[in-house]
Amino acid sequence: MLDRHSKKEYNQIMEIRVLKYFLAVAREGSITGAANSLHLTQPTLTRQLQDLEKELKQKLLVRGKHKITLTPEGMILRKRAEEIVDMVEKTEAEFLSISETISGDIYIGGGESDCMKHIAQIIKEIQDDYPEIKFHIFSGNAEDVTEKLDKGLLDFGVLIQPVDLSKYDNIPLPDKDIWGVVMRKDNPLAKKKYIELEDLKGVPLINSRQAMRKTAGRNEFIEWFEGEFENMNTVATINLVYNATVMVKAGIGCAVTLDKLVDTSQESLLCFRPLKPKLESGLDIVWKKYQVFSPAADLFLKKLKEKFLK
Repeated sequence: MLDRHSKKEYNQIMEIRVLKYFLAVAREGSITGAANSLHLTQPTLTRQLQDLEKELKQKLLVRGKHKITLTPEGMILRKRAEEIVDMVEKTEAEFLSISETISGDIYIGGGESDCMKHIAQIIKEIQDDYPEIKFHIFSGNAEDVTEKLDKGLLDFGVLIQPVDLSKYDNIPLPDKDIWGVVMRKDNPLAKKKYIELEDLKGVPLINSRQAMRKTAGRNEFIEWFEGEFENMNTVATINLVYNATVMVKAGIGCAVTLDKLVDTSQESLLCFRPLKPKLESGLDIVWKKYQVFSPAADLFLKKLKEKFLK
């Protein structure tokens, strides 16, 4: 017989488990596939999902002939359930790592940048000395990364300026990324060594949403356009560069982006030309103020300070 305290803990464990069941169904798109992946019987899984819908007083799943889809309420729950399960697993890993031998998981998010090579060097040094530490890298723009940082799903974030750092402690990374234009090699602008503002007027542009965002401080990207940015022909916006390259190859426009992120080798259809006057963006590695780190994440922070705060 469970006492009241034990019953509460049992119910909490069951709730996390049911969220995992729900996510499995969302992933597989069928009760059969989810039941097989979870090693459950189909009636057991169906009953658990029905109980979840009854508890939330919402219909979460649409059971079609060949595939299960999520209702709008189900899509909201999927996002929240992913965050909750990630947080629980991360917390469990942190407590398991508290021992004489430093082990555990470190979660790092960041945008696409050649400066990530500095983070990679620290990861390599730590893994050489502490092979039990595992790193998990999340790629996203500043909005994606800071959202996960604020929810405790990431330990550290690498943010490309311009960005608001007021909520975080931070260490500037060495080097800066250079802005320029990625275009097809058969574009007339490819004949130029540099791209100036006049060259871009009327040209279909693919721009970074993060770079375009207004901030409390200066936005050097917008300032480069000398008050003409609103008049530029922005035909598409992106948060990461890969999809921009696909659109550039298709002839949709030219992408204003950072150097060294796109294949511009001899075999590539694309080339990069820097902006003139030169425009650079710095990067910072950030973490939440007053953050209490696991031993593994604390070791990573010490390595960061040793390397970049000399």
